[in-house]
Amino acid sequence: MSPNAQKDDVFLAWKLLFQPWKWKISINQLTPLDKLSNGASQHKSAIKKLEEEFKNYLGIKYACSFNSGRSTLMAILSALGTGEGDEVLIQAFTCNAVPNSIIWSKVRPIYVDIDETLNIDPEDLEKRITPKSKAIIVQHTFGAPAQMDKILTLAECYNLKIIEDCAHSLGAEYQGKKVGTFGVASFFSFGRDKIISSVYGGMVATNNPDLAEKIKEFQEKCPYPSKFWIFQQLLHPIVFSIALPFYYFLNFGKFLIWFCQNLRLLSKAVTKKEKNGENPGYFPQKMLNALACLALNQLKKIEKFNEHRRKIAELYERNMRTDDFSVVPRNARCGSAIYWKYSIFTENPNEVRKKLKKNKIILDDGWWGSPIMPRDTNLEKLGYKMGSCPKAEKIAKTILNLPTHINISVENAKKIINLFQKSELP
Repeated sequence: MSPNAQKDDVFLAWKLLFQPWKWKISINQLTPLDKLSNGASQHKSAIKKLEEEFKNYLGIKYACSFNSGRSTLMAILSALGTGEGDEVLIQAFTCNAVPNSIIWSKVRPIYVDIDETLNIDPEDLEKRITPKSKAIIVQHTFGAPAQMDKILTLAECYNLKIIEDCAHSLGAEYQGKKVGTFGVASFFSFGRDKIISSVYGGMVATNNPDLAEKIKEFQEKCPYPSKFWIFQQLLHPIVFSIALPFYYFLNFGKFLIWFCQNLRLLSKAVTKKEKNGENPGYFPQKMLNALACLALNQLKKIEKFNEHRRKIAELYERNMRTDDFSVVPRNARCGSAIYWKYSIFTENPNEVRKKLKKNKIILDDGWWGSPIMPRDTNLEKLGYKMGSCPKAEKIAKTILNLPTHINISVENAKKIINLFQKSELP
C-alpha cells in the first residue's frame, strides 16, 4: 500500500521515473541540469537536503540516510561494535525487520514482553538483562512513546545503550521532547506505509559525533541498489494510485497489483526470505536520490499528516468504546502520540475483518496474529519461543487497527465507526 501518497507525490514519482539521471547521485554530486543552471553551487543532491532537513526537524546534530530502516539499524549496531555473543533486547509485538537486522549483524535478539501501551514493559525488561546484553531497542509502537524515564534509568544502571526504533513515530513527543532524541541513536523508516513515505528508505539520527562518524563510514561502504530496484519503488505509488480506486470494481485494482507483483514490476514490503530470517540481498545499501526526492516532498507535509492522524484518532476515541471493543486508555499513553494506527481490541478480530471486507473496508494491515509480524514469519528462525511473551501474544490475537492516514477522511472514519456499531458485528 501507499496510504500517504497524494497527487503531488504520485506526479513526482511519475516525473522521476523518466529522469534516470536523478536516480543515483552521491551526497554532494550535482545533476547534469544543476551544473548547467545559474548558481549551481547552491544546489545539492536530494539526499543531502533530506539529511539536513531531517536534522532540523528533529533537532539533532547528525543524520545519515540509507535505503531502508533495516539498513539503518545494521549501521547503528556496527557502529556500536556489537557482534557474535552479544545480545540486544527488543520487544515482542514487532516487525520481523527488527530482529532480522539484529541477526544479520550476527547479534542475538532477546524478546521482552509489552505493557498496556503496546510498548516494551520496563519490569519485564529488567528481568531479561544478562551480562551479554549490550543495547535496548525501544520501539514507540504505532506512534505512542514508550516509558522512556524508566527505560533510561535501567539503561544507566546496567550500562546499556538505548537505540530508539522510531519507524512508527516521527513527530511524537515525550515530556516535550521528540522521540528519537533520547538514546545514543535512533532509526526511522520511510517505508510505503510509514509516517512519511518514499516506498523504501530510512534515517539514522544521533547527537554523538564519534558514533556519527562510524555510521557515515558504514554508509560510504554500502553499495547503491540496482536501477531495476529503483524503478520498482518509483512505480509503486503510480500503480497503487490507479489500482486502489478500482480495487473492488470487477477486482480490477486487485488484479493490477497482483499482476505487477508477479511480473516483479513492484517489490514487496517483506520478502519470503525475510520471513525465514534471510537477507534478500539489498540490505544494507545507500539511500537513492530519487527516493530522497519523494521523502523530502513528504517531510514538508508531516505536520499536516500528524495533525490529521490525531483528528481521526480523536474521532475513533469518542466512538469506539463499546461492550464489544476496548481501546488503550488515554491516560496509559506516555507523551504526545501521533497515532500511526488506532488500535482497538476484541475477542473476534478476524470475524470483524471479514465482515468489514464485505463492506469494502480492508483492515488487514499485517499487524495481527503473531508476536512478530507479518503473521507467517518463521518464529523459530528469528529466535522467538511461543509462550515467552504472553501479553504480546494475547495482543496479537485480539488487536484490530483502524486507519488514520491522510487519505482517510472524516467521512471515511465515520463510515468505519457506523459499520462497527451495527449489531451484526461481533
